[in-house]
Amino acid sequence: MAGATTIGRILIAVLVVLTLSTHVTATGQGPRAVEQDGAAEISTQQLEGILADRSAMLLDARPALEYAISHIPGALNVAPKAGVPMSMYVSDVAEIGRLVDGNKAAPLVLYCNGPYCGKSKRLADELRDAGYLNVRRYQLGIPTWRAAGGVCQIELAGIRHVVANDATAVVIDARESAEFANGALRGSRNIPRSLVLEGKDVGEVKRAKDDGRLPMEDHNTRLVVVGSEALAREAFHNVSYFAGPFDTVRKSLSQ
Repeated sequence: MAGATTIGRILIAVLVVLTLSTHVTATGQGPRAVEQDGAAEISTQQLEGILADRSAMLLDARPALEYAISHIPGALNVAPKAGVPMSMYVSDVAEIGRLVDGNKAAPLVLYCNGPYCGKSKRLADELRDAGYLNVRRYQLGIPTWRAAGGVCQIELAGIRHVVANDATAVVIDARESAEFANGALRGSRNIPRSLVLEGKDVGEVKRAKDDGRLPMEDHNTRLVVVGSEALAREAFHNVSYFAGPFDTVRKSLSQ
């Protein structure tokens, strides 16, 4: 009888441990975060916190042009590993070593194109094999970042590529009307930042939706915003903004 009681207590203890372990894994709380392929995965909320307190280096694991067209603000990008086909693209660990000045304990967060993208997973493996000790992945990637209302940034090389190759793209100039009238990018549309009000479907944004400046029949249309982050949190799926001055864009496109 005593033996049966002891066995019963052991079984109860095992069930409690298993229950707590399942809760920790599901919620990402506790000392062990969810791990896949040797690198802990973080949530969008965790990434926002990391960006706010600058507690890790965020690395975009995609090719340079893709990064230039649209990336999470604050992310860095490095050259690809030589001799690897595009289907198995992976960033060069040696380049990352130069970024962190050889510090293999430096906290790194990787991202790419979402749950089915293998670029950040491959890079995490290469970093682990190279001895890096603090690597995490935002495997939800840039699609989820956008969907959750996160802003995306475009570089000059990205603007040049979009203007030259995407005839459906819409360039929004967020400068004031007088500045826009004095010189604008060909085909761009003006939505002055000062007239963009807080709230949904109010002010100049509502007028732009009604008068055709914004593409209301295809919210997948690529939007490039120059002069402000305006529209970054509207219900368009592919919006990126240029963080530099308008004249920088104009000079780049005129070269």
